[in-house]
Amino acid sequence: MAITIDEKDLSKFILMGDRVLVKPKNPQSKTKSGLYLPPTVQENEKVQSGYIVKTGPGYPIPAMADQEDFWKAGKEDVKYIPLQAKEGDLAVYLQKTGYEIEFNSEKYIILPHSAILMIIRDEGMFE
Repeated sequence: MAITIDEKDLSKFILMGDRVLVKPKNPQSKTKSGLYLPPTVQENEKVQSGYIVKTGPGYPIPAMADQEDFWKAGKEDVKYIPLQAKEGDLAVYLQKTGYEIEFNSEKYIILPHSAILMIIRDEGMFE
């Protein structure tokens, strides 16, 4: 079941932590021998691929505070370990670990970074 989002602009989406937003590639509609597959078979494949549209900031690093100054009220800037996946990468991922959303009549998947098995990065693809 997909969640439908009525927002107008994808740039307003902010992913949390190690989450990645993926636009699934169109799966193969027929087998190598030429048999056509119904959509339910295509969607139930364990491994899927798609293009990474947005990424979260990464894994948060705990703030190291001095024990002497624990009583001081200070602003703590959260630091993150960045994700390996970047926008525009082709990701091969496990389908079962993602959450499907629908935005502007298009299907997207929200995945944890750990669900990505492999990425294919073509530096010149989007130039």
